[in-house]
Amino acid sequence: MPHDEYRTIDFFTEDALPVPRVAPAEAELIAAEHLGITARAQSLGSQQDANFLLHTGDGTPAAVLKIANPAFGTVEIEAQDAAADLIASACPELRIATVLRHPDGSPRRTTVDTGNGPAVARLLRYLPGGTLSGPRHLSPGTVAAMGTIAGKVSTALRDFRHPGLDRVLQWDPRHADRVVAKLAGHIDEPDRRTAVGTATAEAWAHVHELAAALPSQAVHLDLTDDNLVRCPGSRPPMPDGIIDFGDVTTSWAVGELAVSLSSMLHHDGIEPHHVLPAVRAFHAVRPLSAEEAEAVWPLVVLRGAVLVASGQHQAAVDEDNVYATAALDHEWRIFEQATSLPLPVMVRLIKDATGTTALPARTAPADTPVRPLLRDADTPERPLLRDADTPERPLLRVPDAPERPLLRDLAADDITLLDLSTDADSMDHGAWTDAGTEARLVASALANGAAAVATRYARARLTRTPALSAVSPATVPTGTDLWLGRDVVVQAPAAGKVLAAAPGHVELAYGAQVLSLSFPRTVRPVVTAGATVRAGEDITHLASGAAIHVALRDADGPAAPRLVRPEYAAGWLALTADPAPLLGLPAEPDRTPEKDLLDRRAAAFATVQGHYYADPPRIERGWRHHLLSTDGRSYLDIVNNVTPLGHAHPRVEQAVSRQLRRLNTNSRFHYASVVEFTERLAALLPDPLDTVFLVNSGSEAVDLGLRLAIGASGLHDVVALREAYHGWTYASDAVSTSLQDNPNALATRPSWVHTVDSPNSYRGRHRGPDAVRYAPEAVAVIDELAAAGRPAGAFIGETFYGNAGGVPLPDGYLAQVYAAVRRHGGLAVADEVQVGYGRLGHWFWGFEQQRVVPDIVCVAKAMGNGHPLGAVITSKAVADRYRDQGYFFSSTGGSPVSSVVGLTVLDTLRDEDLQGNAARVGGHLKTRLEALADRHGIIGAVHGSGLYLGLELVRNRADLEPATEETAELCDRMLDLGVIVQPTGDHLNILKIKPPLCIDTAAADFFADMLDLALTQLGHSC
Repeated sequence: MPHDEYRTIDFFTEDALPVPRVAPAEAELIAAEHLGITARAQSLGSQQDANFLLHTGDGTPAAVLKIANPAFGTVEIEAQDAAADLIASACPELRIATVLRHPDGSPRRTTVDTGNGPAVARLLRYLPGGTLSGPRHLSPGTVAAMGTIAGKVSTALRDFRHPGLDRVLQWDPRHADRVVAKLAGHIDEPDRRTAVGTATAEAWAHVHELAAALPSQAVHLDLTDDNLVRCPGSRPPMPDGIIDFGDVTTSWAVGELAVSLSSMLHHDGIEPHHVLPAVRAFHAVRPLSAEEAEAVWPLVVLRGAVLVASGQHQAAVDEDNVYATAALDHEWRIFEQATSLPLPVMVRLIKDATGTTALPARTAPADTPVRPLLRDADTPERPLLRDADTPERPLLRVPDAPERPLLRDLAADDITLLDLSTDADSMDHGAWTDAGTEARLVASALANGAAAVATRYARARLTRTPALSAVSPATVPTGTDLWLGRDVVVQAPAAGKVLAAAPGHVELAYGAQVLSLSFPRTVRPVVTAGATVRAGEDITHLASGAAIHVALRDADGPAAPRLVRPEYAAGWLALTADPAPLLGLPAEPDRTPEKDLLDRRAAAFATVQGHYYADPPRIERGWRHHLLSTDGRSYLDIVNNVTPLGHAHPRVEQAVSRQLRRLNTNSRFHYASVVEFTERLAALLPDPLDTVFLVNSGSEAVDLGLRLAIGASGLHDVVALREAYHGWTYASDAVSTSLQDNPNALATRPSWVHTVDSPNSYRGRHRGPDAVRYAPEAVAVIDELAAAGRPAGAFIGETFYGNAGGVPLPDGYLAQVYAAVRRHGGLAVADEVQVGYGRLGHWFWGFEQQRVVPDIVCVAKAMGNGHPLGAVITSKAVADRYRDQGYFFSSTGGSPVSSVVGLTVLDTLRDEDLQGNAARVGGHLKTRLEALADRHGIIGAVHGSGLYLGLELVRNRADLEPATEETAELCDRMLDLGVIVQPTGDHLNILKIKPPLCIDTAAADFFADMLDLALTQLGHSC
């Protein structure tokens, strides 16, 4: 039968579109006889076409042979090839699977017979790199890149015209309702079939209202994870190539974005809010109109419904199509994710992301004066609580209240607002972790005379935050809860209709909104459903001690949960209103957008002082080993070695507060705490280290330690280790050689600094047993300096190699190096800033692990539990030599407050056995992390001791190629899973694991579990 080359498909006239029956041997024959290439054919999956990867004799991929479904006419294929050529020309930065051509310029295309009839076969350019297919989690950068490509394609095809675009495809969103109606019968499960039908009807109704305002143009319509090819070697996977133009047609332009978004939803860990970077990226390239932004998510839902119905249909009519049957599960997941939230919620989030709406925060309607919802039963026409400055009348009135001024002030004085946010003092001391905190705070307020206690609309409730959670909890309230300390009568705030009335619940039409009231189920309303009520008419009576939930929502919107997750809060809150004015209370003020706060930071705070994460959570509270965001999310803190006791330790808080009430001045005054602290600190060091200097930071401690060494020795040269960081002052920076802190570190050292090789036994020049060679080599450098007339006055090094991720120094290293520098008159300076104070678990000081005693010890970080405090401890003889250089003092380093803090930290470390905890929990965690290496090939090694650990990630365990980009992606994913962890090392491929020393086994296991999950989702399992 001849092929009708001018025919275009109309899906609704086709019974089925099975894949052409072509075996690999037949494909090889077609390629050789008709298209001029001899190659081995490997079958590729496809929904409706037959695709083969052609390999040359040496196995190199040469081209893709695509045999179109016989239902597609030649003119349609020509349109696809023309569209591909157009995009390739318009977007040279993208790789496009264009049709290959003969030397004369004609396309390598022919018509062949298949078991299903004549079909067009052609050769397409092969794009190496692989697609984004599969369950792998997509990073925000990958998601954004997909949106950017969709925007570029949409822009390139905007003016493209071709007769082959006049097609009726099942994938065209303009026909989604008809496709589902035709194919839904193939969905065997009744519940799924009903869900697909219901979602299709709602989404189609939404799109239908917008259709006239949606521009149409040529579209690729299949820019999915299956058809976007990753740039070879990109990490994380970043798309730069496009294949499969089989769905090119004319349709709504915004469908290009919707199709791409839908394909993201089946990937591990991806839910609707994760696709917003793609929306922003598309909008930046090809701006969406307000109507298009409104249509995006309904079109995603329709795409999901079509995928489910079409997938089940294809599997039924093409039983041997492994590609189609294998896709059924992820197609259902796409639909589930697309419909996991009401349409208006995601519509609002998308409009916010694109800036296509800027509606002001809404409160209770105020068109006309209304009566309060709760009133005095004996005075129905006079609200007891009223704010004269607002048109809304309040909700609460007290029964039998006399006419007197006190009652007019009831709104301001008798209702206690219950703040449960991160800003609330009531959340101090970890109160948010206690399930009974809300009840306790309410009972206290009522006992102190409050007529009622009310929560705040839209402000995250920290009391609903679990300490460890892989998913953000629902913390943002969409209404207000009240607990009553007096009997009240609930009354209608305005005339309206009762929409629902049942024990414990009433809904009342309130202008364009619905007022929803929930109260004890033992209480019956005095109104009935369907009744019309006047303003001030009784709704129900509530006794003292009852609780009531008040919510306002759009009359045409979905009912909102009482609490919603912060990622979706903006969408839900746009459909609700603050009921506070109905209670006579001021509406919740607008919150400062986090982007605005970051912009202000960048404007006033030197940007070289960077922040963790590109889109950081706003952290305003900490407790023990947890950090809490203003959204009410708790994050496990794995990086904070600054707070060994844990965040907000009450013992430190009390000691500081007590001392601030008494005195804080500089250390040249005479007071007891500085004496007691320095005595305690010196007692922790071996002889002859008995004299203490107090400063404010580790940088200052190292700077002073070097000055002491140079001053005491009279020698001005210093030997330092490479791949180390010691601080930001002039001297401490001079001896810092970390390439991540300063890429030019080795080239910009002053002439008095000499470096020796990093004694890294894992990835250094000498590995494993050969690491014993580092010490003799360092000794040789020290001896050579002395022989050249420049003996080192100091050797400085971390006693446990922190910047390299917690790698222990080779046994005996410091003993040999210290001996060498002392032999030539120099001093040994130990940088204990990070590892000191028991973090290593088995040793209080890092130098103890090396069985040496330094001449000078520099310490900070842990000393103040977040308070700026550092110290240098040395011998009296060395300290006295500083007088030759002048005098020394630190205004706040040894202040009464700093000294009290230092004493309190030492007391707490001892009393809570935090060094022992570091050994126990750290040992458990290290065992867990080592076990993960059996599951995830990217884990090269687990370094460290106690709670000073480093997880080194490599691409290959043989050559140890650093997995730098993978580590960054992992840190971002861990944040999403509720863990704050950051990279370190010269290659930024090591997770630094330095949590507060109070961390417990449950938190350590949570960290290991989330790491396991993240590595699995990112495709790093063995």
